[in-house]
Amino acid sequence: MSMDLGKKGLILVFCTAIISGFSIFLNKHAVTGMNPYVFTFLKNVIVALALVSLLIFFMELKTLKTLTKKQWLQLSVIGVFGGGIPFLLFFKGLTLTNAAMGSFIQKTMFLYVALFAVIFLKEKLKRTVFISALLLLVGSLLLLKLTQFSFGFGDILILTATLFWAFENTLSKHVLKKLSGTIVAAARMFFGSIFILIFLAITNQLSLVSTISSAQLGWIFFTALLLLGYVLTWYNGLKHVNVTTATAILLIGSPITTLLNFFFAHKVMGVVEVLGIISIFAGIGLLLFTKNQTTLSTAYP
Repeated sequence: MSMDLGKKGLILVFCTAIISGFSIFLNKHAVTGMNPYVFTFLKNVIVALALVSLLIFFMELKTLKTLTKKQWLQLSVIGVFGGGIPFLLFFKGLTLTNAAMGSFIQKTMFLYVALFAVIFLKEKLKRTVFISALLLLVGSLLLLKLTQFSFGFGDILILTATLFWAFENTLSKHVLKKLSGTIVAAARMFFGSIFILIFLAITNQLSLVSTISSAQLGWIFFTALLLLGYVLTWYNGLKHVNVTTATAILLIGSPITTLLNFFFAHKVMGVVEVLGIISIFAGIGLLLFTKNQTTLSTAYP
């Protein structure tokens, strides 16, 4: 793979991290007063429709006709395990646990991705990866000011969601060897939306869609636009970057969210938060200076 594609992949993943930082902050305000499942479903549907439109515009629909049954199965698994089940588990878990603890658990995803990448993608982890992992974890702890550890049912749900996302990203990395990032992103949102639709129907929450106000619909469209940018940059970037490095870079979103919170709350950032940000950037920087962060993996059953 040429170095140009590797650099392009890194730039796209960095864009994903920046979008993520703003999205987390804005989604927190957007979802207020709305059923989180309905909010997620409507966002996913809008993004899925936008991605299908892009496939039509760039004439990629003909590629779908050439997909094998195995590839369709992989894409459906990416949708259910990436855009469906974990969202439901994560939102439910957040209602049952401390927000800081839930955020920290979700930010450990790159550790599980690293494990899956070694097992399934045969990615080789150097010693610097473990040092980076320590810096990233310490940075997250400092940034979130997590001083108390309690692991309840809500935390288990969030951990399960995080493991699903880690598996989905690893599988996506493999599928991206032969398919474009836009196709994989579209499959994630399409099949994920179908799963959440079924969930809403079974739990008698589908009727809540009609209760959405025009103001709430405006927030849904705006956050859907951010989600569209997220999945487009993420899957097209992941195609050219090692999945362990890519998921670690996503942690840049955490300092961005923290800075936005402090800015709009008119607070001054303390020494602890600054140390946390420095630790996160140091961990990501160490990963980026490790060789082979932009290689395509070829091994997967």
